[in-house]
Amino acid sequence: MTQVDVKDLQGTTVDTIDLPAAWFEGEVKVHVMHQVVTAQLAAARQGTHKTKTRGEVAGGGAKPWRQKGTGRARQGSIRAPQWVGGGVAHGRTPSDWSVRVNKKVKRSALRSALTDRANNGLVNVVRGLQFATPKTKDAVAALAALGLAEGKVLVVLADRHQETLLSLRNLPRVHTLTVDQLNTYDVLDSDVVVFDEAAIALIGTGRLASQDTEEVSQ
Repeated sequence: MTQVDVKDLQGTTVDTIDLPAAWFEGEVKVHVMHQVVTAQLAAARQGTHKTKTRGEVAGGGAKPWRQKGTGRARQGSIRAPQWVGGGVAHGRTPSDWSVRVNKKVKRSALRSALTDRANNGLVNVVRGLQFATPKTKDAVAALAALGLAEGKVLVVLADRHQETLLSLRNLPRVHTLTVDQLNTYDVLDSDVVVFDEAAIALIGTGRLASQDTEEVSQ
């Protein structure tokens, strides 16, 4: 069982927590992570590139000059690819670059990424990771107190707490996700992962803390 210290926003250790073995003590499968990250990057491509063929360019209906007798090469349209302003031959058209990846493979890749970060001591857990008002200054101070003044930081929140999201938004080296958005690419793209303590139990459930609270109240 992997144990990490739980700290508050002042950087003081207030408790320890056992990270769930299902997510932090798996086999690190590099080939699976590569497959999932490649698929994520492919899915992020817009695929909206488009060029016009000679049939889509306006104009060019008339033959520019007669077939024979001019001494010039025969031409059928000023919108042919060899003409300036003509269509593009074999140009790019809209494409869907997404690659299907099974849910089990995605979970295995995320487990591998989290395990790798935990094995290298790059997982931090913070109790009460929320700010009362949206202030970037408070976020900078909290990260400094946690010893995270440098490097790329991935912050995983238990809920969409607006003040916290706004406080972290302007920090260029900090990427913020809610726990239902946790994914392999963002874990591997960061130098350290910071979890809100309440988010740990929600990894892989696709839920947020507020949704659990709503169910209890009903």
